[in-house]
Amino acid sequence: MQIRSGRTMTPPALDGLDTNIIEILRTNGRATNQEIAERLSVTAATVSARLQKMEDARVMRVVAVTDFSAYDYNVIIALGVQVQGRDVEAVARDLADLREVLSVNIMSGSHDIELLVALHDFAEVQQLLFAHIADIDGVSHISPGVAVDMVKFEFNVVPL
Repeated sequence: MQIRSGRTMTPPALDGLDTNIIEILRTNGRATNQEIAERLSVTAATVSARLQKMEDARVMRVVAVTDFSAYDYNVIIALGVQVQGRDVEAVARDLADLREVLSVNIMSGSHDIELLVALHDFAEVQQLLFAHIADIDGVSHISPGVAVDMVKFEFNVVPL
């Protein structure tokens, strides 16, 4: 499997205890090692060692996830970008520098790059598309898709 920068990545072996620890932290990222240990009938030291092992292996990390609506972001847009006359990765890096851009993915298919963008309101769409994205050297075509409803959003990228 290749995901980042062409590096081959081998999926790590997680046992039931590892996945249970991750599930508890997905539900409550502020759970203490002691609380997790009590729920799983193990010691806090075991939980601590397992968390350290998973973090060292880059299997997981505990982070805070902000809520779009708490920061008054009401518009989510997926953008397909076609690139011409410039290296796709260079264009992707320039797009990643935009404050509104949440995700930049180099694609295989009808678009060279796909973006996920959050905006406060629709009045910002034209400014983003024409004053920011279209001005980036190499962007030849933009295909916006506005999210009309969010059916599912999970920060948990890998389902366990």
